[in-house]
Amino acid sequence: MKHKTSKQWEILKIEGDKINRLKRPCPRCGAGTYMATHKEKDGTIRYYCGKCHMTEWKKS
Repeated sequence: MKHKTSKQWEILKIEGDKINRLKRPCPRCGAGTYMATHKEKDGTIRYYCGKCHMTEWKKS
């Protein structure tokens, strides 16, 4: 099975000497596993981890 390459430019942003994470890390899985961001119809934001299936909601 062929694996996909990681798209680090979508996850990390380098500004000078600092590295900023653009995606939220999963609190259950730990660092290195990032949560997907989805916008719902009612204006809330849903964060979802595909590894442990944890879901968090945030009102915008």
